Amino acid sequence: MIAVFVNMFAVIIGSSFGLLFRKKIIPEKTNTVISALGLVTVVIGIMGAIKTQNIVCLIVCAALGTILGTALKIEIRINRFGNKVSSQFFHNSERYGKFSEGFVGACIIFCVGAMTIVGSLKAGVDRDYSIIFAKSALDLVSSTILAAGMGIGVLFSAVFILAFQGGLTLLAGFVAPYLNETVVTELSAVGGTILIGLGLNILNIGENKIKVADMTPAIFLPIAYIPLNDAVHTLFST
Repeated sequence: MIAVFVNMFAVIIGSSFGLLFRKKIIPEKTNTVISALGLVTVVIGIMGAIKTQNIVCLIVCAALGTILGTALKIEIRINRFGNKVSSQFFHNSERYGKFSEGFVGACIIFCVGAMTIVGSLKAGVDRDYSIIFAKSALDLVSSTILAAGMGIGVLFSAVFILAFQGGLTLLAGFVAPYLNETVVTELSAVGGTILIGLGLNILNIGENKIKVADMTPAIFLPIAYIPLNDAVHTLFST
């Protein structure tokens, strides 16, 4: 778990620097930073999405995951929680940014990639922390930029990193057999698709925001889809 704590504190430190920087720049410059973040997020998302080896898996998981997330009202619940935190602790001050957008955006950016999954499994099974340590260095820089552009919600994403990566690390021995290379590739592809949606939201492209939080259950569905798909192919090929 030491690597997970290192990653969490890297995000806390980076976000703190980003928030200090945010206070020193004028709103017009903040908007420029946010636009740059949006473009980079779209690029990262495309890089992940095009790695898919099974476009049907991507479509099915994205659709079913979004239906599940909408039914669970994930986006609504996070927004309510974010508004409550923002009003009670930060008095809805614009200098801290919109809590929900920063929190959701940072959680997705920090946790949907292959480095998170593979690094957590290696840390849990082999006690190999090298991938998570490398990710921590990247997240230190990313969280600084994200917090400068999106505000205080990025800082609180450190809690999600602890829960998500920590859970993967602790359960690594159990989940590793289900996360082979094919599954990880499709997990990253679905995550990349969600990142594209997040990037478009950051850029304010389109009249309606894409509810990326409602899409997050889709990230985990390839774990079930790939074995089921392989079983069906085996059944009909014999």
